Amino acid sequence: MDASSLFARNFLDVTYEDLPQKVVDETKKQVLDLIGVAAGGYGQAGAREVRELAVEWGGAPQATIFGCGAKVPAPNAAQANATMVHSLDFDDVHEAAVMHPGVVTIPTSLAVAEYMGGLSGRDFIRAVAVGGDMISRMGLATRPGDDIHQYGWHFTTLNGFMTAAAVAGWIMGLDEERLVSAIGIGYHQSCGNGQAVKDGVLTKRLGPGFAVRGGIQAAMLAQKGVTGARNALEGVQGYYKVYHGGCYSQEILTGGLGKRFESENISIKPYPCCRGTHPTIDATLVLVREHDIAVEEVDHIKIWAGKGTLGLLALPLEVKARPRNFVDSQFSLVWGCAAAIAKKRVTLSCYTEAAIKDPEILAAAAKVAVEHEPKFDTGGLEPVYIEITMKDGTVYKKLMETATGSPEKPAAFDEVVNKFHGCVESSARPMPKAHAEKIIDTVQGLEKLGDIRELIALLVW
Repeated sequence: MDASSLFARNFLDVTYEDLPQKVVDETKKQVLDLIGVAAGGYGQAGAREVRELAVEWGGAPQATIFGCGAKVPAPNAAQANATMVHSLDFDDVHEAAVMHPGVVTIPTSLAVAEYMGGLSGRDFIRAVAVGGDMISRMGLATRPGDDIHQYGWHFTTLNGFMTAAAVAGWIMGLDEERLVSAIGIGYHQSCGNGQAVKDGVLTKRLGPGFAVRGGIQAAMLAQKGVTGARNALEGVQGYYKVYHGGCYSQEILTGGLGKRFESENISIKPYPCCRGTHPTIDATLVLVREHDIAVEEVDHIKIWAGKGTLGLLALPLEVKARPRNFVDSQFSLVWGCAAAIAKKRVTLSCYTEAAIKDPEILAAAAKVAVEHEPKFDTGGLEPVYIEITMKDGTVYKKLMETATGSPEKPAAFDEVVNKFHGCVESSARPMPKAHAEKIIDTVQGLEKLGDIRELIALLVW
């Protein structure tokens, strides 16, 4: 039986009571984090234009666009919201799977729940958790042990079409046959590449929006009787054969399905940039704070990293040290290290068009060199080792094998609340403080909500 059938059956079989408490708790943190990141991304380039187009197109008032409250067809609302979420590169991430689950599952669940006339808080948690498990398993199973960045896919987008189709189809009440078709129709649209990162362009932040729009449309088509491939994942011309040369692990993909949930291993980001830069930032901040390092006293900095990290986040060095635009800075471990030294903290203000011209950060970035360390070629979130050599000859060293917010060091709910407030305060659409507190309280009691539309109503301010 194809894995798409197993995933469809899993959506139908898993109950809220089957979810471990840790999955429920992590899902609530994901939801609050996503709302804050969406607020922070409201006025960002790319998100703004997608939202304007959705409003311009108009259509059936099926679902709400965050912030402004415009109601548009559900696929378009989900697209606008997901683009808002992903624009800061601050949304949650599954490190080992190398993808962002929440930007796919949560905007899809909210838009389709509103379209369908409501959904209980418990069923909303279930949709997000089971969808997060599916998209994470798809990533984990792909070329296990290999550096997947070299193949050029953007996995959040690529796997997002099928995952969004499954999440939307389950909320819409599709039976197993039509749910399998929805996944197959999602597969027929699957795309998403990493060239946007290489070129430093805005389509990087648009990818998940394309995926959720396509996935919701896939579920709607399946509901009307349109058929999709029944062997979308493991068929002779299915996803793993066509996109990955048949290199995948069936055990990782579906082993323990319904019993083990990868959604409990999703991390909340502390810094607004690619997760692969976070070990470098953490290591740098530890040294800066322990030794009170001043940028003008630094002679040079060297960072050792794995092949995947270097290829995506450190090369070409001239671009990563002198970003052409803020997208380049979001995908630069050099920039993250330099910002940590120059500013002694790494916040949203370090990743703007103004920030990439900041002479302090640029001066620190010019002192950074990078080198490959083969033993760090672990895949997923790779370790880094950093040495900061001072002008007086003192050398400060730090190895960082994981990062703040990882499953080994998960963010507490209060830490997510603090991040939420920071994002909301930076938003181009200011949110009243009392309104923000209502959102926090509602998400904290999410499993008690009779109808998720109570939360959706708070996403307009």
